[in-house]
Amino acid sequence: MNFTFSSYLPTALLDNLKQLNTTTSTLIFSGDQDYANLILDHFVKYISKALEHLVILLVIYTLGCILLYWLICYSQGWWRRHRGPFRKVDIPKVKRVLIVTAHPDDESMFFAPTILSLKERDENCRVFILCLSNGNFDKKGKERRTELWNACEVLSIDQSDVTLLNATHLQDDPNTEWKVEIIAQIVLKHIEALDIQLVITFDKDGVSHHPNHCAIFFAVASLCISAVLPKGCKVLTLESVNVLRKYISLFDLPISLLMSSHWSILSWANRRVAQEAMCQHKSQLLWFRRLYIIFSRFMIINSLQEIDLEMVDLDLLENS
Repeated sequence: MNFTFSSYLPTALLDNLKQLNTTTSTLIFSGDQDYANLILDHFVKYISKALEHLVILLVIYTLGCILLYWLICYSQGWWRRHRGPFRKVDIPKVKRVLIVTAHPDDESMFFAPTILSLKERDENCRVFILCLSNGNFDKKGKERRTELWNACEVLSIDQSDVTLLNATHLQDDPNTEWKVEIIAQIVLKHIEALDIQLVITFDKDGVSHHPNHCAIFFAVASLCISAVLPKGCKVLTLESVNVLRKYISLFDLPISLLMSSHWSILSWANRRVAQEAMCQHKSQLLWFRRLYIIFSRFMIINSLQEIDLEMVDLDLLENS
């Protein structure tokens, strides 16, 4: 026989207790639901306000970028004479420049703003291209050589000022290690033969982290460390940026001006020239490169930096 305390309570009292318990549970649940709705309502209002402020900031930033770009590239009169650091080109004035690249299309894909800016600033500035491979990774070496000549013609570089190598130890292959010592010897030979005053190439991240690009940096860096460059020859490297900055075109302008020691900025007309030069590399125009031509900052902005010799020592030790 099962014994329960409730069996000794009157039936009416039991019914009242059950009703009270049900009512209390309903009130508690109702209170929790109202509190949850209140929190959700505050959260939605907070997110809406935050998004509203974000949109306003983005609109202000966008208009600021456009205004700054117009002032730099198209302003006349007082601002043009007194714009101080806000100029289209902030690169040392020299007559002979060597651009060192790894593959045909690098000169257009990454360095076009620098090349066009140097030519526009001084028509007597002579820009040489040293391309260390013929881009034969997809067995299109001959085709890519012709594309390089065509692209350089668009960039106003004489074919006689373009050197394209096809060395067995410097083949276009991200899985093949390029020897830093060999690259350094080749670059130094061209610097001395061409009486180069300024060398421009990739930085240690190679823009796209391509091993061939990075190898060129360490080769040129080793020349700086060993102090074998001719007297007065300077070296600048193309600054690599994160993915977001890489694909916001001219909207990276304020950041580039604030964070870089040297830069070049193309007018909208010259941007189209850079895009036309890149379009000469027809064998490389896959869908994502067409998007690159439209959105990449490297089609309109180059930010350059000097090599930090102390950092180069550490980088060379890490990669030795």
